[in-house]
Amino acid sequence: MSPDDRQSHGAALPVRKDVPAARLVATLAIAGGLAGMLIVSVFQWAQPRILHHQAEVLRDAITEVLGNPDHYQTLFVIDGRLTPDLAAGADSTDFERVWQGFNAEGRPVGFALLGEEPGFQDVIRLIFGYDADSRQLLGMKVLESKETPGLGDRINKDSSFVGGFAGAAAPIRGVKKNSGTGAPEEVDMITGATISSRAVIGIINHRLEQLGPLIEQYRAEEVR
Repeated sequence: MSPDDRQSHGAALPVRKDVPAARLVATLAIAGGLAGMLIVSVFQWAQPRILHHQAEVLRDAITEVLGNPDHYQTLFVIDGRLTPDLAAGADSTDFERVWQGFNAEGRPVGFALLGEEPGFQDVIRLIFGYDADSRQLLGMKVLESKETPGLGDRINKDSSFVGGFAGAAAPIRGVKKNSGTGAPEEVDMITGATISSRAVIGIINHRLEQLGPLIEQYRAEEVR
């Protein structure tokens, strides 16, 4: 039956009422406000848990790259020097940090340093242990990486590559696998992931260039 037929038989067409624009705006505002409150509530609930988890991961990584020390202390980079002391009320997360490990007798065993730089895909973030007496690395661990699965991501999955940093002399020099001279500063890079491998080596060398003098200065002040 056509609209004309319905009208001829007395059937009234439904009348659509326009919703006032103000009501639409108010509805959207209320919905947006509720969504915002939900997001804030979830963030407030999740953020402390995320920070706690990150702190645990970092704590385990520090212990790992320092070779399981008995304990360690946090040092802060302030005014071009390392210090364990912060001003009252200062937020420790506002300062660059270095961690010094100690054995059970209280003797220093090394320093743990964070570093990050672009890799092949994205930023690579890592931590490594450094023995300032021997100028050798104690270990290395990748904390964050989005390198290519199956290739670049081997920088944190290839045990021979990761293990190659323990005992390596600084500054490190990357070499193609099985082509080095056996020098203490050589680390075999990963075949097919040369860029990612070089990025890891570069991060470590650059951090030692930046923080090595501060570590030496701090050690000299400890002896006094």
